[in-house]
Amino acid sequence: MPLHSILPCRFARPQLALRAYAPGVGLSIGVAALAALGGMAEHALFGAKWLEPLVLAILIGAVVRSLWAPPARFEAGIRFSAKTVLEIAIVLLGASVSAQTLLSVGPGLLAGIVAVVALMVPTAYLLGRALRLPARMALLIACGNGICGNSAIAAVAPVIDADSDDVSAAIAFTAVLGVAVVLLLPVVGHVAGMSVNGYGILSGITVYAVPQVLAAAAPMGAGAIQLGTLVKLVRVLMLGPITVVLSFLAPHLPADGRTAAPEGRVRRGLMPPLFILGFLGMIVLRSAGALPEVALAPMGQGASILTVIAMAALGLGVDARAVAAAGPRVIATVTLSLVMLVAAGLGLVSLLAA
Repeated sequence: MPLHSILPCRFARPQLALRAYAPGVGLSIGVAALAALGGMAEHALFGAKWLEPLVLAILIGAVVRSLWAPPARFEAGIRFSAKTVLEIAIVLLGASVSAQTLLSVGPGLLAGIVAVVALMVPTAYLLGRALRLPARMALLIACGNGICGNSAIAAVAPVIDADSDDVSAAIAFTAVLGVAVVLLLPVVGHVAGMSVNGYGILSGITVYAVPQVLAAAAPMGAGAIQLGTLVKLVRVLMLGPITVVLSFLAPHLPADGRTAAPEGRVRRGLMPPLFILGFLGMIVLRSAGALPEVALAPMGQGASILTVIAMAALGLGVDARAVAAAGPRVIATVTLSLVMLVAAGLGLVSLLAA
């Protein structure tokens, strides 16, 4: 076969893929850029980002979707951004944590953090199911509450094949409660007369995002900030084993009226998704010192940027009516789960006599 007849065939598929994905990916990037500008505006006006760009991306995407339904040519790129881009971000996220973090907290506190996460995830899930939430939404809220808020929800969503409506509702309501925790937790610490170490543990075990831990722990000083951040990072490390367990359980979750997954989408055997293996592999590389220090910051920034783009894509696929209908039950589940998490944190502090 002549060379000139082979080359066009080999280059045709990438070009077709680019044409298919470009409109939706471009739209997702545009929404993500607006979310980033919104975060900058928040910081300029209020001195802090109360709603992170990740949350703003979902909200802006949902508003765009409500006012204008993207034509069919955008669909492939939006799906690619919501799934593949998110999976790449999760792999990069693994470079931000290391096993050395586990060794620095001491065996007692380490066991307590693991126990709280291991207890709160199934408890919050059962609470959500008792309040008649779909199984996947209940799991999203449980993992967001027990591990690390929006990042955990985003990481767990592709593992359990959650709908964009469920992801958006879980992140939106969890984000609002996350801000409330930052504002109210110092009051709890003051009323309870907690020590610096005790309050640092409480803030790290209850607050969702690392920047929010800094804000919540700040009233107690640098010691509380340092310990709270350390506890929070250990909670983030729990994302790996939790997602592996969920990858085994996902095929057995209740359908809740969903249509069966198409042939080929249901994984067989005990192999977790490749992006979870990539996430764990990054942790191993970071722990072994195989990742250059100069690369860690760019990888973290890349993970954040790609996650915002993925959340924008999820927002563009949101059915606002479905989210509104789920609102009261989601609010109840998130609120009660949060109350239980604070109680568990206080119990851990008391047990450790911190």
